[in-house]
Order: sequence, then structure tokens, then C-alpha cells
Amino acid sequence: MLNRIALVGRLTFDPELHYVGEGIPLCTFSIAVKRPYSSPTGDRDVDFIKVIAWRKLAKNCADHLGKGRLVAVDGRLQIRDYENGDGEKRRVGEVVAQDVHFLDWPKDGDGGETKEEAV
Repeated sequence: MLNRIALVGRLTFDPELHYVGEGIPLCTFSIAVKRPYSSPTGDRDVDFIKVIAWRKLAKNCADHLGKGRLVAVDGRLQIRDYENGDGEKRRVGEVVAQDVHFLDWPKDGDGGETKEEAV
């Protein structure tokens, strides 16, 4: 069986870094991905997709990404069930990132561009 997803989009908020279990880094962020087709009015709908990254990749994403940055994410789709704070059962779909490539670069203080390697 194959479970692989490749997405290109912009972060909708700054990444959030958490530590779980025995101090394992977990980074969460969301990207806006335009659909490949237009609506009858000519507008392109956008999907907002939750992405999670673990360990070293999580630290790199938290350290180098921010709202509005363009990224390419390769990973797998994960569907999981959980209970919220009110005890209600919920189901969430998210992409577990295996690679995150930074596709644009922030400007440095001098107006030039800084370059980082892809994660």
C-alpha cells in the first residue's frame, strides 16, 4: 500500500513547537494550498491542511519558518481519533511530514536575501 502526499503552499500561522513524551519535539503548522481548478466565477478555492513534523525536522521548521513562507511538504496522510476537553470524540486528518523544503527566503536586514538549505 502507498500513502504519500506532496503539497506546496504557504504557512497560515507561525509554527508551534511542543515537546511530548520524553521531550520529543513536535511542530505543527498549517498551509494554504490552492486547488488546481477554478470555480465557475474564476476564483480558485483553497484548502487549509494541518502538517506535523517530528524530532529534528520539527526543530528546523520551528526555527526557520513563519507565517506566509512558501514550502513543499512530502509526507503521509494520518487520520486519528481523539477526545476534546469536553469529552467529545473527534477525528482529524493531518499530514505527517517526512521532508519540508523551504521554497522562498526571508529578506535579511540589509535588503539582501539569506539562503537556508532545505530540510
